[in-house]
Amino acid sequence: MIPTPSLRCAAASPSEGAGALGSGPARTDRPAEQRLSPRERRIAHLDMDAFYASVELLRRPELRGLPVAIGGRGEPNSRGVVTTATYEARAFGIRAGMALRKALGLCPACVFLPVDFDEYRRYSRLFKAALASRVDTIEDRGIDEVYIDLTEVDGDSRTVAATLKQAVTNSTGLTCSIAVAPNKLLAKIGSDLDKPDGLTVLAAADLATRIWPLPARRINGVGPRAQQRLAALGIETIGDVAATSGELLVETFGTSYGNWLHQAAHGIDDRPVVTHREPQSRSRETTFERDLHARTDRAQLSRILETLAKQVSVDLTNRGYVGRTIGIKIRFDDFSIVTRDCTLRSPTSAAPAILAAARECLRRVGFRRRLRLLGVRVGHLSRVGEMAPNDGETLPLF
Repeated sequence: MIPTPSLRCAAASPSEGAGALGSGPARTDRPAEQRLSPRERRIAHLDMDAFYASVELLRRPELRGLPVAIGGRGEPNSRGVVTTATYEARAFGIRAGMALRKALGLCPACVFLPVDFDEYRRYSRLFKAALASRVDTIEDRGIDEVYIDLTEVDGDSRTVAATLKQAVTNSTGLTCSIAVAPNKLLAKIGSDLDKPDGLTVLAAADLATRIWPLPARRINGVGPRAQQRLAALGIETIGDVAATSGELLVETFGTSYGNWLHQAAHGIDDRPVVTHREPQSRSRETTFERDLHARTDRAQLSRILETLAKQVSVDLTNRGYVGRTIGIKIRFDDFSIVTRDCTLRSPTSAAPAILAAARECLRRVGFRRRLRLLGVRVGHLSRVGEMAPNDGETLPLF
């Protein structure tokens, strides 16, 4: 049975100040008390198209139309992984996170290029500056995507979105895909519907026709494990999730995730666009030139772990943060990933404390295979002088 759409969105608080959207529609500067009723929320998600690869193609236009993958040092026989790929390469099954060697096997004609993060960050600053000169409320979601609150921007959604897309292209020479919807959840899904160079506008009436037929994994927050558990229940699409009782979802996934999943499938999302966000964690990791053995390469692994702990410590200290949750990440030679973490009694940015906790985490890992990557992470961050209080959980004695 197809459920009835029950999309809900909260009216956003009126924005302060005035601004213009380029040469397009201007934002209203009327005071809130002069408006007869609040506007319905309009949230955009803007995502750059194959960002790293697109930046590289600006420098190498002769590669346009060819399968190109970006990753590591750009050497397909090295131990790196694909960071991103052009849409031509994706047609061969090449995906982010895939070993370069596997990508070469899928497409021997693929062109491999090294990553150049300095250049990608430069283009990221360019496109975000172009947006910031036209709209006020922007949530930075990483190097290649943002949310934008368009609620208080005058003009129809398609015209406003087209103006923003053109601004990005004018400033960078790159294309992006954008979706405007009543909330962040639907805007995120929508920006991927018409890639590349897409412009999508979604309303409540589009939920059944454009969202429910999609695989459940298209909901941001449904990962591989949740997808498998849904499939075991015979739930494949977002519409299937929406048609499933909230009680069954809670029974299967627990109260918090089950309720969220039920609401997400019905297009319900009241999250605001957040213009400032404190970081949740800092981490450092490294991929080895060769697979390392936990016993025979113990000394080398110990040195690497110490270096990573020092790097994270410097990152935290330079930014004025301390953290209580210390974790490690390991990728084995079969590409399986294991993580472990522990929580300290008091937050820290000191390298010795981070290193000691990371070593404790490593003791809880079964090393049955060789290692190809090791990482250290510090989470549950707070500003120095604004330390989060102990919330009552049992903590190890470090």
